[in-house]
Amino acid sequence: MIANNHITSQSNINRLAKLRSQTIGFVFQAYNLIPRISALSNVELALVYGRQKNQKDKAFSALKLVGLKGREKHQPNQLSGGERQRVAIARALVNKPDIILADEPTGNLDSKSSKEIIDLLIKLNKKGKTIIIVTHNQEIAKKTKRIINMKDGRVI
Repeated sequence: MIANNHITSQSNINRLAKLRSQTIGFVFQAYNLIPRISALSNVELALVYGRQKNQKDKAFSALKLVGLKGREKHQPNQLSGGERQRVAIARALVNKPDIILADEPTGNLDSKSSKEIIDLLIKLNKKGKTIIIVTHNQEIAKKTKRIINMKDGRVI
């Protein structure tokens, strides 16, 4: 019986992971890229659960969408902070999720790169992508369509 519960639990975990990868794209402050592989391979990793065809083509398209055409073979340490965040955004977009959750997406960037990343996220939103940005930066918050303030885990 325990073995069956384990199989069921693992099956549910796999199912939820697949659902999450197809429904929500994540963008993190620290990029969370794998350092020893290319930008293209970092984006392709997001396609693993879906076992989709043409993974390389989809990853190329996502990188092109975020303005990184020609930088596909570069490893993260060969990219600027803004470029690394664009790879992270491409990775979040490649499965065409319904929602992108961006946790302090500009926290590790200079002001010029921050503006470029926020402009990119706003452009994606105008094209119909739901973007949720978590930020402490009020200048960034003011650029969004809607602001929800929270304190101690509660909406205020």
